[in-house]
Amino acid sequence: MTLGARLDAATGHLPAPLAVVDLDALEANADDLVRRAAGTPIRVASKSVRVREVLHRVLARPGFAGVMGYSLREGLWLVSQGVDDVLLGYPTVDVGALDDLAANPAAAAAITLMVDDVAQVDLAAKAAAAHGTTIRVCLDVDASLQVRFGPIRAHLGVRRSPVHTAEQAGELAAYIAQRDGIDVRGVMFYEAQVAGLPDSSPAVRAVKKLSIRDLATRRTAVVEAVEAAVGHRLELVNSGGSGSVQTSAAAPSVTEVTAGSGLFVPTLFDDYRSFEPRPAAFFGLDVVRIPAPGYATAFGGGYIASGPPTKSRQPRPVFPGGLSLTDREGAGEVQTPLRVPARSDLRVGDRVWFRHAKSGEVMERFATVHLVRGEAVEASVPTYRGEGGTFG
Repeated sequence: MTLGARLDAATGHLPAPLAVVDLDALEANADDLVRRAAGTPIRVASKSVRVREVLHRVLARPGFAGVMGYSLREGLWLVSQGVDDVLLGYPTVDVGALDDLAANPAAAAAITLMVDDVAQVDLAAKAAAAHGTTIRVCLDVDASLQVRFGPIRAHLGVRRSPVHTAEQAGELAAYIAQRDGIDVRGVMFYEAQVAGLPDSSPAVRAVKKLSIRDLATRRTAVVEAVEAAVGHRLELVNSGGSGSVQTSAAAPSVTEVTAGSGLFVPTLFDDYRSFEPRPAAFFGLDVVRIPAPGYATAFGGGYIASGPPTKSRQPRPVFPGGLSLTDREGAGEVQTPLRVPARSDLRVGDRVWFRHAKSGEVMERFATVHLVRGEAVEASVPTYRGEGGTFG
């Protein structure tokens, strides 16, 4: 039985639009991430999942430890639900959440803030002072590749942290060391130009190779500078993403890697050569009309991924095969027109299965996700949205 037929059989009694996760594919992807990490613990990126039950299932598997969250309020909520190690992947200036963190000793022990600016540190220190507690922080170090071609300077990667060199990291760490109530737990490097780009061209592969070589030396220098500034060894050195697990894990100074999208495998990950993509997350829409020969219209579907507004950010119909979005309308707010092959027997009431361009983003559109194994729904569980957790 094809995957599309299995999903139809499992969810035929459920109304659409609906979201599903194929547990067999999810678990195979988790095993593959552990294999590629080769003994280095994997921190799960929650923004790429956004389903608490799935997070708990993955964390219960050998090889996974801790969550990389994207919001302090999300982190506080996860800790209240039993997660004991949350590293925020992004800075926060949410004064109310910082106060809640400092006022809760259990949360302060479980959550590590991300910082790359003294202004962020000052806000955390103020909250810590108000409650006489200690807040742990991690330095976000820019992992982009910066190269020079004569007078031209190229920045290859995302515009993330202003901290790039070992000297800059040491200066920030020295500033933090002087603040009461703030403890530096570690440093993070997210090499987006390695982890977040498919291996689709020789140019991309060359950039990845240069980036890995650059980080191999710069990461070590940063760690040494930060440890010298704070006067103790760092507990964690986080690096990588789903597309760079094996290269990041192989670096001597890295203590953990992060992965999330590699669990669901959205369409943006289809061209990676570093692992076998096994799509695990889908959403289903029902055909509600046949407006003309060669066309069908499904209800819902305008789930566009973040990033540059290009065709690659649109969802992709995958079952039945041969369907495609129309160039003029694309994925619609309320209905999605589809081009249908000439010999297709698609009818009103049939279900069409799509994959999203990104991983956890699609879960923001659904209150419930159905966990499918074989031809049956093993469990129907709430997403973050379904639990009232809209964290940004």
